[in-house]
Amino acid sequence: MNAKALSVQDPSSLKHMDQNDSCSTPRKEMQNGALTKVESVYGYSKKLQDDLEMLGRKIKQHEENIKFLKTQKNQVDDSILDMQVSLGKYHSASGPLNDNDSLSHSQSEEEVIEQILRHDKSAAGILCLLKTRHIIQASNLTLTKDVLGIVATLGKVHDENLSRLMSEYIGLENMLAIVCKTYEGVKCLETYDTEGSVNKSAGIHGLGASIGRHLDGRHIVICLDYLRPYVGEFVADDPQRRLELFKPRLPNGECPPGFLGFAVNMINVDSTNLYCVTTSGFGLRETLFYNLFSRLQVYRTRTEMLAALPSISDGALSLDGGIIRTTGIFSLGSREDVGVRFPVSSGMLNLPLNYFETENQIKEMNWRKQTLQEDMKREQALLSHAKFNFEIKKQEFVKFLAESSSLASPHQFQGGRERLTPR
Repeated sequence: MNAKALSVQDPSSLKHMDQNDSCSTPRKEMQNGALTKVESVYGYSKKLQDDLEMLGRKIKQHEENIKFLKTQKNQVDDSILDMQVSLGKYHSASGPLNDNDSLSHSQSEEEVIEQILRHDKSAAGILCLLKTRHIIQASNLTLTKDVLGIVATLGKVHDENLSRLMSEYIGLENMLAIVCKTYEGVKCLETYDTEGSVNKSAGIHGLGASIGRHLDGRHIVICLDYLRPYVGEFVADDPQRRLELFKPRLPNGECPPGFLGFAVNMINVDSTNLYCVTTSGFGLRETLFYNLFSRLQVYRTRTEMLAALPSISDGALSLDGGIIRTTGIFSLGSREDVGVRFPVSSGMLNLPLNYFETENQIKEMNWRKQTLQEDMKREQALLSHAKFNFEIKKQEFVKFLAESSSLASPHQFQGGRERLTPR
């Protein structure tokens, strides 16, 4: 029954089935073509994204390389500056910058003593007179046993011009200041009567009267034990124990052009005063001179100093006469000769023991600096090239997305769009 029923089916029904099959074939082909196109779009989109990611990694790598090289260059610059300061090589390459500075000789220690003695009614003048012309009397006096010296005699510089500038910066009153190790020494220099008035017959006043020098006005006495010392690190392997101060930096991380160093490190201290001068074991550089100069910066020219203003916190000097006392306070006008200056160490006899070794190290450091600068230029060129390629590839990707989105209706590419969406 069933087989017979199948054998006598209406031919029109078979014809209708053939027509349905023939209609469904093109529809399937169209769907398959749409899916192929979506897959092609997705594949090319993925390739462009991969290319962009690769270029992004290259850009990041070059930026990190440049940052590393800059750090290395800054460290080399710092080392060169420290070594140049240790050798006194911070003079202007153009020679004297002012006619008044072209002196025929360097300031000696004997000349400094003579300059102090001219201030015959000062406490410093009285002490110097006592020590130079009344040596036996001075050695037996209690009030002078704790006196280390006069500020002007406790340090030297390599350069006459710098001597004048640094002396002008701290002023005559500080240059003539008496330096005592402890407060006991300060008390010995001056006593008072029951009404609080100065006893003119005792201490430094009585001493001056005994040698025919009457002390007038006030004078500064510095007590090393009461100064707040520098407590940071020192420059490694430096026999002068210069302070490891942070160099000024511009926003780009580099040292300002023309920066030569810190004034406190440009003072040469006698070896006997580098260690254990105070009861706490500090030397003169980290006590006396750090309090006088703090982080005073020194620049080659006034123009370079003014350009570095954002990096100056505790004042600055320039070798052509510029002075910034502290942030926002400028000293204008002509230079002033304070009359008492730091002595200048010059000549082969005063060269550091490691002078020639340090000279060779500076040459090596300069070669290293040039190499780093060349590496930085090369990395910068590669970075620029990578950024250029990234922009080209990004434009290509944006254009491709715009064109692919218009190839078909949303219904046709719904699945494809889902695949193109970043996850």
